[in-house]
Amino acid sequence: MERRQTDVLVIGAGIIGIACAYYLKKAAPSLAVALVDRGAPLGFTSAQSGENYRNWWPHPVMKRFTDRSTDLMQEIAGETDNRISLTRRGYVLATRSADLDAILADLKAGYGDDASAIRVHDTAQAPDYANPLEDDWRRVPGGVDVLADPRLIRATFPWLTGDIRTVLHIRRAGHVDGQQLGAAMLERFRESGGTRHTGMVRSIDRGEGFRVGLEGGGEIRCDRLVDAAGPFLGEIAAMLGIDLPVTNVLQQKVAFEDTAGAIDRRMPFTIDLDPLTIDWDADERAALLSDPSTAAYAGEMRGAIHCRPDGGETGRWIKLGWAINDSPSRPTFEPELNPYFPELVLRAAARAQPALRAYYGHLPRAMSHYGGFYTMTEENWPLVGPMSVEGAFVAGAFSGFGTMAACAAGELCAAWVLGEAPTDDAIALSPLRFEDAALMSGLRGGASRGIL
Repeated sequence: MERRQTDVLVIGAGIIGIACAYYLKKAAPSLAVALVDRGAPLGFTSAQSGENYRNWWPHPVMKRFTDRSTDLMQEIAGETDNRISLTRRGYVLATRSADLDAILADLKAGYGDDASAIRVHDTAQAPDYANPLEDDWRRVPGGVDVLADPRLIRATFPWLTGDIRTVLHIRRAGHVDGQQLGAAMLERFRESGGTRHTGMVRSIDRGEGFRVGLEGGGEIRCDRLVDAAGPFLGEIAAMLGIDLPVTNVLQQKVAFEDTAGAIDRRMPFTIDLDPLTIDWDADERAALLSDPSTAAYAGEMRGAIHCRPDGGETGRWIKLGWAINDSPSRPTFEPELNPYFPELVLRAAARAQPALRAYYGHLPRAMSHYGGFYTMTEENWPLVGPMSVEGAFVAGAFSGFGTMAACAAGELCAAWVLGEAPTDDAIALSPLRFEDAALMSGLRGGASRGIL
């Protein structure tokens, strides 16, 4: 049996595991750190990333966490001549609601009462509003602009349907190339002496440290380990006798070549927040209703449909996403995709961007339909910190926001592993939060979950 030894073993070489390994070596260069995964780095869930980032979150802890991650991504962008293609056109959250009181209350939960952070524009002309024509993060304002005049919305975002009454333009948000971000960190990890192993983890035994058994008989011994196994987070923890409070939900996306030129290449990442009923014709609706497995697609469905141009201003693709599934399932390496999803998300996105109707019933041949598991806690906050077994740590439950949060997660995980005194925010983002009844009571109310 081949035996290897390391100080810290990170299980999982997705973007979260890579970030944990990278920031460990960055903080403690003499520490022996190894990564292990059954496949190639940045595969599986990390390969399905939406590659968006934002600091909007209706809770200050998560707002600070994503702000810190954005700071770290900007550092990497600056050090690599923006190899990671970091842009900052923002997030556009569109709604047909004109209830500004409710909207502002939600924003203040994350941004606070700083008047400079939340700017309301409720007239047709807004000379102090910076149009999203610039994608360089160094020249774009922070905070959020609330566009509350339909004339201003139409002038700024002419591709949106005319019934949109309010737009929340989250400014510290945009696109990042998740594969390049992960690759940059992995290269630096290796250059600093980090090692990577390929193998499926089959067992973890405890004694003096941990003995991690691999499929085929190999073994890695370590003093400390980090469970960063993505959708298999719970299975790795179970090998230590730990029951993590996480579930997995399969979510899907489609990307296709915009042969009809339906989407302006400068359009920010746009989310239609409102529930909807898809515009099937009478025969289509009757067919859906006749089958219990599809009948729900004929009724009102949840909102938060994602749409953005893919590939930058010179690209030709569109990416659509919609987290409509809420049924937990056991993760598999070959998830079964919903064959109806491409047409569903297309028609849902066309409600706010009518030009997409050009593709009804005949999406381009050049199309990719893919999916990945959202690993999540009930409150949809991540788990980064110590588990109940001494020397074992977790970094996971980043349901749909792993790429944008990876850098801060890696830095925070490294601090826990290295024994730094935790901050209040670090405790709130760790499994230790479940001991705080007051915090958990507030989180389980749902308003702070930040699901988009």
